[in-house]
Amino acid sequence: MERRVGIRELKAQLSTCIRAVKEGHTFVITERGRAVGRIIPVGESLNERMDALVRSGVVSWNGKKLKAGRPAAKVKAGSKTLGEIVSEDRD
Repeated sequence: MERRVGIRELKAQLSTCIRAVKEGHTFVITERGRAVGRIIPVGESLNERMDALVRSGVVSWNGKKLKAGRPAAKVKAGSKTLGEIVSEDRD
């Protein structure tokens, strides 16, 4: 849920707003009715989300980098690549 709050009200109710942000609420900060900023909850880092997925069993990962895969298709000698065809089409 997003709530609009003026700077003066934010200063007066900062503790209350921070508690609401911890609960997942978002605040749009306004100055003279115009939005100037936003306070949002901090999300988990990518590593924390990956660890949670591994722990829950949704994904499995051994921690190693992926090996380079083989190309999906080969271009015949003398033929145009998809990029060249698209580039010509745009002209």
